[in-house]
Amino acid sequence: MDTAAAEWTTTPGDTPPRRRGRRRFGIGCGGLLLAAVSVVVGCRIADSDGITPVPQLLAFLPWLLLPTGAGLLLALLARWWTGLVWGLVVLGLLAWFIEPYGKSDDPGGAPVASFRVLTSNVEFGRATGALVGAVRREKPDVVFVEECEYGCQATLKDAFDTVYPYRQAVEAGGSEGSVILSRFPLKGTDGVPGTMGMPGAVADVRGHAVRLQLAHPMPPLPGQLGLWRRELGRLRDFAAGDGKAPTVMAGDFNASQDHAAFRRILDTGLRDAARLAGSDRTPSWPARTAPTLGAQIDHVLVSADFSATRARFLDLADTDHRALLVDITLHITPHQP
Repeated sequence: MDTAAAEWTTTPGDTPPRRRGRRRFGIGCGGLLLAAVSVVVGCRIADSDGITPVPQLLAFLPWLLLPTGAGLLLALLARWWTGLVWGLVVLGLLAWFIEPYGKSDDPGGAPVASFRVLTSNVEFGRATGALVGAVRREKPDVVFVEECEYGCQATLKDAFDTVYPYRQAVEAGGSEGSVILSRFPLKGTDGVPGTMGMPGAVADVRGHAVRLQLAHPMPPLPGQLGLWRRELGRLRDFAAGDGKAPTVMAGDFNASQDHAAFRRILDTGLRDAARLAGSDRTPSWPARTAPTLGAQIDHVLVSADFSATRARFLDLADTDHRALLVDITLHITPHQP
């Protein structure tokens, strides 16, 4: 590596001004890369989502290893030792924060009911046909469907009216419609208010009441970060509202574990089922580049009463999200109903 650095900085025939110019270029470019990453990492350290473009970049936090590595290489070639130390510190912080967030200890208690949960954003209903095929193949017990507009809901009703006789829906067009399908009896609740539909219900899972809540807050687009935070905050309030009741919250959260607003939900005691099943950091969006490149923003969150044994991300045609399928088990301790 020292040889490479020497060749880069001292090509035969170079004049001292040319060498200085190359060094300044390396320091400038490396400094810009490290500064940009440092801003994002700084917000992560401060437990804040910051302002645009920080929330958008936080979704791709693991991929910031690439500009950090490039900044380190430029610092090395330019023999910029301050930048080299800076880059190593940033690299270490990124490695630290890439580790999964939240608790993952066993729930304890006796297993009383195992069932399968599927969540899918069908992108304005376009992937409804692909979802029907996936449901028939995988046979989930509870299905959360985001961006399920009128046509999507009618198709699902025709296809699964007898298989999933219980449903709770927000009927609307475009991205605002959504529905929960269930093999278990449901009692509808008010759900969580939001720009896009987020219905809720209480399921009777073999004699045990389980709170179900579909999640679909607004995305963190420039100009509406406040709305994004508020709607994630409402989901957090729901999660904390009845800490003793078994809970499943699933959907397109438009947030990853690297967003402070999403970690607030996990701080209530909910756990990410994909992590429990060993599939943390598996990208679910955008589907076109996943799993090579992307962010995990589709989640199934469960209360501490649940364990998870398997999680799979399914590729469906005509949607920008991968569906998430998890197998979970409810555990009940002797003092619980």
